Amino acid sequence: MASHARWKLARDEKVAQGIAEDPEVERRREEISLAFDLGQAVYDRRTALGISQTELARRAGMTQPQVSKLELGGTVPTVPLLARLARAMEAMFRMELFESSARVTFADLEGTTPEPPATERASAAEAEADAGQGRTAATG
Repeated sequence: MASHARWKLARDEKVAQGIAEDPEVERRREEISLAFDLGQAVYDRRTALGISQTELARRAGMTQPQVSKLELGGTVPTVPLLARLARAMEAMFRMELFESSARVTFADLEGTTPEPPATERASAAEAEADAGQGRTAATG
């Protein structure tokens, strides 16, 4: 499976060459990108809180495999599910949409996003260095 960074790079290369993309393909790309961004936001908040996927699933009325699939970008959650996740992670859900980009965060109730534990930050930095602009593993 191609990583998020690889397919985005491939798309950018095609655009630079003047190759137009089918509108349906572009729509699907945006949906996949949003799913990855949402999953990463859930992963980041969960690890910052130091809770497992199993614990988050219990708090949000989900199963651990559902949390895993969500964190890996395998699904676009509904608004009610995002609300349950925010409550389960004692956070505010924020999504800023602009042009074809989105910024998604689960911020603590004071409006800040907690830093992940030092070991998680180091792992994330190593993963990003290895993959250029890759995703952190969504396990635990």
